[in-house]
Amino acid sequence: MTRCWGTYLTRVKGVPSFFVAIFSLKNLTIDPFLWHPDKRRNMAEDNFSFWKNLILVSLFFTITPIALLTSLFSLVSLAKNKDVQAKMAPTSVNLIVEPKPGVRVYASLPNTIPTVAGNAKAADARPEIISQYLASYGSPLVLYAMHIVDTADKYSLDFRLITAIAQQESNLCRIIPPGSHNCWGWGIHSESNLGFSSYEEGIETVSQGLKENYIDEGLTTPDQIMSKYTPSSNGSWAHGVNTFMSEMQ
Repeated sequence: MTRCWGTYLTRVKGVPSFFVAIFSLKNLTIDPFLWHPDKRRNMAEDNFSFWKNLILVSLFFTITPIALLTSLFSLVSLAKNKDVQAKMAPTSVNLIVEPKPGVRVYASLPNTIPTVAGNAKAADARPEIISQYLASYGSPLVLYAMHIVDTADKYSLDFRLITAIAQQESNLCRIIPPGSHNCWGWGIHSESNLGFSSYEEGIETVSQGLKENYIDEGLTTPDQIMSKYTPSSNGSWAHGVNTFMSEMQ
């Protein structure tokens, strides 16, 4: 009806054209929901959702072909690489019949689990003990520490015994008749003085004599040995030997 009146007015002579425009705008019918705030917000959200979905679909159809092409290229490259094929190919060797070096194949868990073990063998500290003791007193026997221990083992003696006797008798060979090499007062008495050609001979002779003439006869302690070795002593000899032996621990 509005369009008809506007058309009629345009045909009437003498009616200005701006009245016709005002009349047409005034009677124009507009859907009132377009001016409601909630309706406009819903329309904006719908537009945003549409564009978001469009972007996601575009990314999917863009990235998916690239990923597929990359995977195909990798597979083709692997197929052409003989070394990779050889590593990936199943082995035809029976590891149970022909095990590889360093590989153990068990049908079940072993009864014993392999372990790494070692036997720690301590070095003999006795020669060092004798050597340090002799060196602390400046004894010429320091060069024969190993021989003293070996000879003690040979005759089953305490490795400290002849060194302690040498300390009691001659202050470790520092007070002896010149050239006698007799640090133990062995065979020295009022009628004769026994000497040795070397310290080695003296160590051997005294050790053997203690074994055969004292230890084998049941005289095993310094106090018992004193009763035959130096019977005139009032006990100081045995006390000194015991003290010197205790210093070599």
